[in-house]
Amino acid sequence: MRPRMPPLPTLPSRGRADDRTAHARASLHGVLKQIDVLGLHLQTFGIFFALNFLAWAALVARRLREIGRPVDWAYELLFAALIGGLVGARLYYVVQNYDVVKHDLVGNIFSGSGLVWYGGLMGGVIAVLAWARWRGFLTLALLDLCAPALALGYAIGRIGCQVSGDGDYGKASNLPWAMGYPHGAVPTAPGVRVQPTPIYETLSMGLLALVLWRLRDALRPGALFGLYLVGAGLERFLVEFARRNEHVLGVLTAAQIESVVLLTGGVVWLAVLRRRHGTLRAGGAATPAGSRTVVA
Repeated sequence: MRPRMPPLPTLPSRGRADDRTAHARASLHGVLKQIDVLGLHLQTFGIFFALNFLAWAALVARRLREIGRPVDWAYELLFAALIGGLVGARLYYVVQNYDVVKHDLVGNIFSGSGLVWYGGLMGGVIAVLAWARWRGFLTLALLDLCAPALALGYAIGRIGCQVSGDGDYGKASNLPWAMGYPHGAVPTAPGVRVQPTPIYETLSMGLLALVLWRLRDALRPGALFGLYLVGAGLERFLVEFARRNEHVLGVLTAAQIESVVLLTGGVVWLAVLRRRHGTLRAGGAATPAGSRTVVA
């Protein structure tokens, strides 16, 4: 959740009937911030955050088995990605919101709230690369097996944002599928409906995960990861136009600038692969090291 967001405007009313309809729709779409189990209060966002990593590990384990690597590596990867992701997401949040948290920097660093996906991605990548170097698996195959898992995990994580109403929803809207989060962790005003951007991201990233998984044996080593960078960057760039994050460069938000870097990196990555091998398809001009090409 990000505290520095512009407030939601109330859209002009089109009449009493429309006001009643909007209020009913907003009230119908409830949220579930927490689940009580045997006296324990489990945050729904945290539950889906954990499911994100479990799904990621399950997909990685299956791919490791397919390429003849130890399946147990999936658990080691999960631990490395979890620790690195949490540290990265938290530090990125603190840096991004320094003006808000600087009065209690230590307390905010160890607080349970405030996680930013791009920071989690960077922290997770660094931790996974360190693990891969230790295991001698610093190859293009590692990047490719992580690509569909990253997309799937992100899609599941956004379900948690939707269910908990954590403030990652979009701008006020009168679209037919707009909804309200009056009881969310970051509630909308009564009767105000917004664009459900977490649903947009779950659907788009879920589709990307499916496409990448189906292409896992059809492309040469490294291409799958490049496609992930392009897809993830494009998805976030577009969805930001419907979200309510602050603009930092013209009409662009910080997340859009970061997504442009991700998208550009993916395009350049794929262009280099194509230029070097003549094709992105598997079975084309062979690279001497095959899938074991070292990336660092």
